[in-house]
Order: sequence, then C-alpha cells, then structure tokens
Amino acid sequence: MKVLPVLALLAALAAPAQAANYVDLPGGRFESVLPQGAVPTLSTPVDVQPFAMRALPVTVAEFAAFVQAHPEWRRGEAPSVLADARYLLQWQTPVDPGLRADMPVTEVSWFAARAFCEEEGGRLPTWLEWEYAAAADASRADARRDPAWTRRILGWYEKPGGEALASVGGEANLWGVRDLHGLVWEWVDDFNALFIAGDSRTQGDPDLLKFCGAGAINIIDRDSYAVLMRIALLSSLNAADSTSTLGFRCVRPAKGQS
Repeated sequence: MKVLPVLALLAALAAPAQAANYVDLPGGRFESVLPQGAVPTLSTPVDVQPFAMRALPVTVAEFAAFVQAHPEWRRGEAPSVLADARYLLQWQTPVDPGLRADMPVTEVSWFAARAFCEEEGGRLPTWLEWEYAAAADASRADARRDPAWTRRILGWYEKPGGEALASVGGEANLWGVRDLHGLVWEWVDDFNALFIAGDSRTQGDPDLLKFCGAGAINIIDRDSYAVLMRIALLSSLNAADSTSTLGFRCVRPAKGQS
C-alpha cells in the first residue's frame, strides 16, 4: 500500500525530534574560483577555518516542524520584505507541505533559511566554506581538476527541469557531506557579496552592487562551469527571493572551536 506524502510527513513530525547530523571539516589552504587578493586576475589562496556542516540539506519535514513552532515563518505570515510571493508556494497549506518528508525543502528565502539555522544553533555557510566542502569527492579533498568528476557534476545541469526532487542522502564526499551537487542549489550567507567588482554599473549604487549578477565578473578558473553557474544564480537573487530549486543547509563551529 502506498503511503501518501502527507501521512509520511505527519509521522515524521510526530516522531521524537532527532538532532541534525553535522560533520567536521578540517579547513586549510584553499584556492577559490573567485579572486581573493587585491589583483582581481590573480588567485590568492585563503585559509578556511575548521567548521562543521550539516551532512544533508534541510528537509521538508524539518522545515515543516520549524514553521509549526514559529508561525511567523509560515506562508502568508512572513512579511513580504522577508519572503516573496513564491515562498513555500508548492505547499498544500501553510503548515502541511503535501510533499515527501525526505525531500530537500525549497522555495525558502535567505531570511527564512538564516532563521532556521539560528534556531538550530548554527548559521548559513559562507561561500568559501560551501565551495571548500563542495570541492571534495569521495576520496579527495579537492577533485576539481578531475575531468571525469567535472563531467559527472555537469550532467546534472543537462537534465530536463520540472521533475520531482529526489530524496536527500546521496553519496557522501570525503568529509561525509552529501548532496552538495546534483540535487538543489543552496543559499550561502554572503551570497550578495559574490560579485562586488568588475562591473562599472554598480558603482555608487548599493542595490546594484549587491544584487547585479549580469556583468562579466572576474572568475579565476573559468573552466569551473558548475560553480560559475551557481555563483551566477546566487548573485542574481534578493534575500527575500525563493525558487523551486533553491534549498539550504547550516554550519556550526567545529568541535573545539568557539
């Protein structure tokens, strides 16, 4: 007998709450695709501090429990300056998604994602933290120079849109983090600072400076198409925006870090 999504969700909400699984990442010297130094065409390695990241994106069931406990973040209750008209639009009701409980939650604004992470004692990852975590494959901390690995990731972008999202829980990378590629896009804390140079149209206009993603901005490694596409998407958004393919996960200090 097939279990209806709403029944699965109710069962998940009724079950005892379990702490989210965070895994520690060691950090270290890392070369981003975005310029970090004073010369925008040169790459300057940066030191990524150790941090802990959710092994999985936040799920529909987890976010449903959050809005159940925080009515101010329900659809129709969150102010429009914090959540646009597409916020949780696919949900059956403001508290009942009517979706599979183990799908990654999408249609969540940056403000709502940040509130969820703060409630969980964490925060959204910075771009460098996300990029560092996403550079690993199952056995290497940085697999970005492997053409086969790159082709595998790019295959996701070639799939037709409109299909139902898969459940979370894909293959783990070296750090034990799953679904960084191939499932949904993800918010980062500093999304509106990704493209802050190289476009004269942004000069003197703080709104364009934060949210204009249309210019030919400096990218160190232009072969990193998958990452470039992600940066282009994030830099085109406002904090209240939401889309059906954009989710999030949280980070915390690593063990022994304050």
